[in-house]
Amino acid sequence: MMESALAPLPIALAVLGAYLLGSVSFAIVVSRLFALPDPRSYGSKNPGATNVLRTGKKTAAVLTLLGDGGKGWLAVFLASLYAPGAVAFAALAVFLGHLFPVFHRFQGGKGVATAAGVLFGLDWRIGLGTVATWVIILAFFRYSSIAGLIAAAFAAVFTVLFHGFGVEAACVLTMSVLLVWRHKANIERLLRGEESRVGAKPSAEPPAPSAGER
Repeated sequence: MMESALAPLPIALAVLGAYLLGSVSFAIVVSRLFALPDPRSYGSKNPGATNVLRTGKKTAAVLTLLGDGGKGWLAVFLASLYAPGAVAFAALAVFLGHLFPVFHRFQGGKGVATAAGVLFGLDWRIGLGTVATWVIILAFFRYSSIAGLIAAAFAAVFTVLFHGFGVEAACVLTMSVLLVWRHKANIERLLRGEESRVGAKPSAEPPAPSAGER
């Protein structure tokens, strides 16, 4: 009876831990380490690698990308070790943590890098296929938002292809829908022809960080 009552505990801890890990926004953390402006204060106002790149600090952008992607992979990996039954739920939880981080007033990023890390954690074939889709679309159109939207759709397709319809597919599909929703402002700018391309110079320099932001 006691074991039955405690059975859900590892799953709950895995989901909570994944959410807290996802709540660490590397765009904000790295920007503070490099004394850069808060990424929520300029450009797209999205705390992500693409926006950090607008400062011209490529190293900061790369570290942001690796950090946000790495936490997605790590959450799935740890769940697979200590709570195998919670892997799919931990995958969704770390993604939700990135979108709505408790450590940053629930003002998170759009989740592309974190989703990629999650997909590699679930199955390297899904991750590789999705990232390859993102790279190809980005190379052709140079719009990070378009690449992210199309890659999100393919992520769900790849998951069903390799794992069939199940909990993992449902979680990945949920992430894909949330990715599209988080890109609604980008979609509106694309329709107006106002979306900026990757590598384009910003129309104005990001504001200098205040003493509080440093």
